[in-house]
Amino acid sequence: MESKSEITKQERSALIRKMITRFSFVPLFIGICTLLPAGTFSYWQVYVYFSVLVVPMVFVLIYFLKRDPKFLDRRTRGTEKVKEQKLIQMINLPVFMAAFIIPGLDRRFGWSDVPIEIIIITNIVILGGYLIIFNVFRQNSYASRIVETYKEQKVITTGLYSAVRHPMYIGVLIMYMPTPLALGSYWGLIPMALLPVALVFRILNEEKVLKENLEGYKEYCLKTKYRLIPYIW
Repeated sequence: MESKSEITKQERSALIRKMITRFSFVPLFIGICTLLPAGTFSYWQVYVYFSVLVVPMVFVLIYFLKRDPKFLDRRTRGTEKVKEQKLIQMINLPVFMAAFIIPGLDRRFGWSDVPIEIIIITNIVILGGYLIIFNVFRQNSYASRIVETYKEQKVITTGLYSAVRHPMYIGVLIMYMPTPLALGSYWGLIPMALLPVALVFRILNEEKVLKENLEGYKEYCLKTKYRLIPYIW
């Protein structure tokens, strides 16, 4: 992992503005994709889910602003450079949106009756997924939102990366796949079931890029055999 180089006050202020702007899209997205289809603000599941997402994000932002601001800067770069990744992102976006829109429609028309206990447990599971992602961020300062490499980047082989090659995506699956249940919908699980398929294609292409551009990654793949799930794949 790289040394956590400091940034100037001006760079820090600009980074904070970027992160605040990104955070503002979370309530906007949920409002448009879930509350609007629901046709009501009386949707307590949304507010619990929103809290589970945003409160940890605030603490993570504060943590990395102090410990590794360069990591946050890399996380704000959201435009894929690899054309295959752009295509995967373009196909995945409407599927991902559907997983939020359907629970809203479900709330409006009363298709599902998810018990409160399941909703609460699901939110705890989602938080657990985010904690996995947080630990990946701590272990790998180059865990970018997009597929790219840097000249000074080193292969991480310890911690979670000693078990599987893409531990962040385990956290992503745990965090997002049960989201429709947290929003009180069984039907929303249908589009979200396609998330693992999208991640498989993303991982296969990502590994191709890393093998070509990141020194030592081929050797790492030989040592750490499993991409996502130990003893399975």
